[in-house]
Amino acid sequence: MRVAMVQVDSSGESVPERRARVGELVRGLGGADLVVLPELWAVGYFAFDAYAEGAEPFEGPSVSDARSWARELGAWVHLGSFVEMDAGRLFNTAVLLSPEGEVAHVYRKIHVFGYRSREAELLTPGDELPVADTSFGRVAATTCYDLRFPELWRGLVDGGAQIAIVPAAWPAARREHWRLFTSCRAVEEQVLLIGCNAAGAELGGHSRVVDPWGAVLAEAGTEAGVTWCDVDPAVVERARAEFPVLADRRTDLTFQGADV
Repeated sequence: MRVAMVQVDSSGESVPERRARVGELVRGLGGADLVVLPELWAVGYFAFDAYAEGAEPFEGPSVSDARSWARELGAWVHLGSFVEMDAGRLFNTAVLLSPEGEVAHVYRKIHVFGYRSREAELLTPGDELPVADTSFGRVAATTCYDLRFPELWRGLVDGGAQIAIVPAAWPAARREHWRLFTSCRAVEEQVLLIGCNAAGAELGGHSRVVDPWGAVLAEAGTEAGVTWCDVDPAVVERARAEFPVLADRRTDLTFQGADV
């Protein structure tokens, strides 16, 4: 599987100009099996005052563009996430499109961020953790801040996920946390993790692919651009068979003060 992670810098241009620029870039990624974009790249993560104006219905320009890209490339396209408007509420919604341009997976960010951010004020958290079948395995997604919540990730594995796609707008100030958590989640859940982070002012870049053994198969720098990675998705099944740690998990225990 050939993966292309697109680090987008969302500063210095209008949203239509950014959509056109990113669209031209994505259309040039022939040979990719999977294209992944970062979190809220169209409006820009830190453009909180523009969230409401930039919000879209599900079948708005973000999904429409990604459908077109997927068909043109004959590839799976994870559009990152966009601000979705649904019944008067705003969500941080991530979508995976099949090579035929069909919606294969939808995830609304469950843990909305509140630390020095207005995301938690403006956006409604999601409440579903779906897993989708694809040509390269069972895929799930989380978004950015969700990396800090291991119980969510164990839920992905309980749902059968083998590959986890993580669009993000992770800040440069906590870049080492990004690198730590992407490696940690890949190892503890024995998944292939594909994390695409945003670039630009305040944002950390370093999009990366980490396999179930913790091997970093590809890692970008801080600048906007495309990072490629060739990976065998069967690494997940091999790792789980050789080192079956998930099979040793105890689920029969109850600890004082908490249900497990």
